[in-house]
Amino acid sequence: MDRHERLSALLQILAERGKIGVDQAVKELGASAATIRRDLTLLQEQNLAARTHGGAVATSVSYDLPLRFKTSRFASQKAAIGKLAAAMVRPGQVVALNGGTTTLEVGRCLATRPDLAGQVHTAPVTVVTNAVNVASELLVRPHLKVVVTGGVVRAKSFELFGPLASSVIEQLSLDLVFLGVDGLDPDFGASAHSDAEAKTNAELAQAAARRVVVADSSKMAVKAFARICPVGDLDAIITDQGIDPVVKRRFEDANVKVHLAA
Repeated sequence: MDRHERLSALLQILAERGKIGVDQAVKELGASAATIRRDLTLLQEQNLAARTHGGAVATSVSYDLPLRFKTSRFASQKAAIGKLAAAMVRPGQVVALNGGTTTLEVGRCLATRPDLAGQVHTAPVTVVTNAVNVASELLVRPHLKVVVTGGVVRAKSFELFGPLASSVIEQLSLDLVFLGVDGLDPDFGASAHSDAEAKTNAELAQAAARRVVVADSSKMAVKAFARICPVGDLDAIITDQGIDPVVKRRFEDANVKVHLAA
């Protein structure tokens, strides 16, 4: 793991848990104690963490991390989730993607799926998104029709939200939505740190015939600030092999299919 990956991982842990100890970071990240101390000091110098005796705690800056700090966290799991999700899409469907590192992987896998790229006489897949980074990655693909909702950009996530986004979404009929989330709890449901993003994501979910959460196992049994939708509104979850079997069974008991990406 290089320094950028370690810093991203440390920031993600601070955002999720609120604190991290040096010994704990050494165990989880496989770096030396001296290296972790230097990394935590650097994060403090950048006002992204506050050093404590034996570790660091989150500051207000690191509560909801900018997307650029999340890209390397669980990268292989997200890539596998993206591939499995993209395989669910049929030619001619209208698919929605909200913002996030995992939905970005879904978009990338759609963009490079050979059978879709080879379609000549069939309707292209239409991708509706409220994430400007997702749109920018997909717009050069001729087999994908890209629709952007409009709205105000939230800089931390590249997501569009607000009345302009709502006015577009309410006019759309979607076959399938892939929802990236900050948390997915069997009782609370799918959730996001931002209430504004949660509202727009809920509107995408309501417009779709099928709703699928795409999230790595670190998001399972986690509650973020604002609910997007209850678990009962979901048709499926795509996550990785690290999900707690008890949590997986609780989702399945709620009649939600859980797909595990290899």
